[in-house]
Amino acid sequence: MKKHIQLGIFLMLTTGFLSFAGSEKTIENLKSAYNGEYNVSIKYAAYADQARKEGLTNIAIMFSATSKAEAIHAENHKKVLSRMGQTVIPIKPAVTVKKTTENLQDAISGETDEMTSIYPRFIATAKSESAMDAVKSFRWAMETEKKHNIIYQNALNALKNNKPNDVPKVYWVCPKCGNTYDVSKPETTCSFCGTKSASYVRFDK
Repeated sequence: MKKHIQLGIFLMLTTGFLSFAGSEKTIENLKSAYNGEYNVSIKYAAYADQARKEGLTNIAIMFSATSKAEAIHAENHKKVLSRMGQTVIPIKPAVTVKKTTENLQDAISGETDEMTSIYPRFIATAKSESAMDAVKSFRWAMETEKKHNIIYQNALNALKNNKPNDVPKVYWVCPKCGNTYDVSKPETTCSFCGTKSASYVRFDK
């Protein structure tokens, strides 16, 4: 009986290993993406605090919402890694917080890099390694970053025009994929993952 149990464990372990053999680059990319999203979530939370100090309440709410979205992306990447038999330890960043206009410019730069370079490259690699769970997680993050980029650009324009109150004051985040809405009433079903709006996380203060 003991030998049968040992054999069963051996087969499960080797089968799992073989299932993800050839996905080494995607695993590396998932770990990188996890730490990137984890770190930027912390950074955006700090940017939210700075915006509040400057009396920019709407922008603070915005950064709190996007911080949540990035945390969801990090968790999604971590779940995929777990299914691939991998663990990841977050590396906490040393966050540099400046004035909100500068923080917005930094956020725009980071989101642009993710949506135009990092995630498209990660998706292409995951597809080539047939790691479709990773493709989904990367794609959800990339599509959300596109929306964040627009949200940040609009906020920066509002500040430059001395119209901070033009920045939306209500945001919604899909808890499954991180999709972010800057409208008072979002779509009833998430266009990225199909989650119903009743589950969205609301940010308004």
